[in-house]
Amino acid sequence: MTSERLPSSDCATMTEVRQGVDELDRALVALLAERQGYMDAAARIKQDRNVVRDVPRIEDVVAKVKAEAQKVGLSPAIAEPVWRLLIDRSIAYELSVWDQSRKD
Repeated sequence: MTSERLPSSDCATMTEVRQGVDELDRALVALLAERQGYMDAAARIKQDRNVVRDVPRIEDVVAKVKAEAQKVGLSPAIAEPVWRLLIDRSIAYELSVWDQSRKD
């Protein structure tokens, strides 16, 4: 299947803009599902529930994301809050997987 998404600079209609956004959203969902798999692995590997939330690692991830965002032209006003929310929800997910895997 070939991409019908135009570069944003070539969009002349809102239909083209929406088509591009929808295609990118599908790709982002697939990437987030893949990322979630790493949360499953972390829950399996970490032996202590108290190490699931790792503040130094959180700040390291956010710093790396901000640096990458700057390189590619993503507004820090989007990048940082989105990643902080993603990290927060990922930790909550990992904790639930950790708890579920150790029931019984």
